[in-house]
Amino acid sequence: MKSSKQFDICIVGSGAGAGPIAYELARAGFKVGVLEKGKWFKEEDFFKDEQLARHSVFRSQFKDERHTLEEPNGDGSWSSDTTSQFWGGNIVGGATNFMSAYFHRLKPQDFRLVSEYGAIKGANNVDWPISYDELEPYYAKVEQVVGVSGKVVNHPQLEPRSTKDFPFPPTAEHPVAQRFDIACKSLKLHPLPMARGILSIPFNGRLSCEYSGYCGNYGCHSGAKASSRAALLDSAVKTGHCEIVTQAKVYRLNTDESGNITSADYFDLADGDSSKRVTAKLFVVACYSIESARLLLSSTGVKHPNGIGNRYQQVGKNLHCCAGGTGHGVFKMDKLKELEAKQLKVRGPFFNRALQDWYEIDDSAVSGKPIKGGTLDFVFDPPSPTGATSSLKWQGDNLLWGTPLKQKIKSHFTQSKDFKFEVFCDWLTNDECYVSLDTQEKDRWGQNVAKVRAGFHPHDEKVAQYLVDRGVEVMKAMGAHKSWGNVFTQPTSNLVAGGCRFGDDPKTSVLDKNCRVHDCDNLYVTDGSFMPNGGSVTPTFTIYANAFRVADKMLERMRADVSLIS
Repeated sequence: MKSSKQFDICIVGSGAGAGPIAYELARAGFKVGVLEKGKWFKEEDFFKDEQLARHSVFRSQFKDERHTLEEPNGDGSWSSDTTSQFWGGNIVGGATNFMSAYFHRLKPQDFRLVSEYGAIKGANNVDWPISYDELEPYYAKVEQVVGVSGKVVNHPQLEPRSTKDFPFPPTAEHPVAQRFDIACKSLKLHPLPMARGILSIPFNGRLSCEYSGYCGNYGCHSGAKASSRAALLDSAVKTGHCEIVTQAKVYRLNTDESGNITSADYFDLADGDSSKRVTAKLFVVACYSIESARLLLSSTGVKHPNGIGNRYQQVGKNLHCCAGGTGHGVFKMDKLKELEAKQLKVRGPFFNRALQDWYEIDDSAVSGKPIKGGTLDFVFDPPSPTGATSSLKWQGDNLLWGTPLKQKIKSHFTQSKDFKFEVFCDWLTNDECYVSLDTQEKDRWGQNVAKVRAGFHPHDEKVAQYLVDRGVEVMKAMGAHKSWGNVFTQPTSNLVAGGCRFGDDPKTSVLDKNCRVHDCDNLYVTDGSFMPNGGSVTPTFTIYANAFRVADKMLERMRADVSLIS
């Protein structure tokens, strides 16, 4: 075992939960080490090519490691799939490189689900140990430091803000957004310009959006997207106080007799998988919910016989994905006026509209009392002509070729326009959704892989269906010639959170309110693992904000305790 490096703070992972910690502590002069399993890719490595989205070079390899997945069959039994994986991005910056960057804040009621809406049988809902007001200044900080473009408009579900508007103007808007606004207002709804973690103007050495359409699932060629690498880690490294150690697969955290972390062991993938060790005063785990739980469960010791933080068997519990669904509206060009058809053919600008009129659902047809609802984001899919063309080769069970296939392809690309909506609502935490170690399967390095059991609560389906139906109504009001939507209950491969819930009671949580492990004084977990629930939006914005909050708590502690400085 080679003891290769020593830091004040060692961070495992480099995504949304890691970037703010590295950024703030390096700027304060502390020696920060970031251990990242993937390689360091930069803007010039990302191409506008549909075959190079989350390409295999950017992801963990199935042949080396994978997650096993258990899902309910509907009859009380569980299916097992050993080919599923939940890797968000195996590169510096993690999944933030590939996000669509819809940046909605949580709302005050998301922090107090039980107090606001009461307990739900079969769900493990809890109130957060912090309030929206405690996190709000950090939402504002993310908007400025990481870079969020948008425009604040008054609407019934607008959350309290300390700033009047976003620091960057909205990204360019597609002409069809006007059609959407008119349709929504006819339904007495409140269309919202969608805030994006994408720069509309150059900032801090990053270029503005190029409007190529290759956004969600693609790395950003201009650096406009607010990835942890482009927005934070590049700056942290420039301070001279932050080192990114790439191709470092951390497999164990070592503890002393008191239960505190003394070092992290990792396989150096660039050096023949040799095992190396890093020492530090404080440690931060931020390697994505599933892998963070796996690392803690794999790190046993005298004080942690069942894994670090797992004294009360809480590590891996209360995992959650994003519940919801999707829907589509298809507009046929030959049935539109010339100007309408011309507007729909415009490529590049974002659609950038959302609805939160049903963030709280007060409809007697659904429930006798108000319940938590969700968000509808209306978007265009990234360009994918090859994939779309491939899917057109079938007519029922018959394979098309020649003139019929050519005519169908031409019609698809010139005679209609398809855009979609995405529904986000809470995936209620429950006893059948958790991470554990798979005792049957090991990865390339001989470590137990993570097993994910992904049970969902039927309440999620009810809420999602209600929201999908509303989305279809909006599409019809816009004049879509065909519209439909579907609810999904399968776990999303990204947007996963929970597994190391924070709270005041060690018996029901892994972390305290400042995201420090209850029974390990020098270990923090700052990725989405901390979240008791995901709210009804994508979680990245909140993960960023909370990590900035925790960074402040760590700075206060380190400045007050000289023993924590090398």
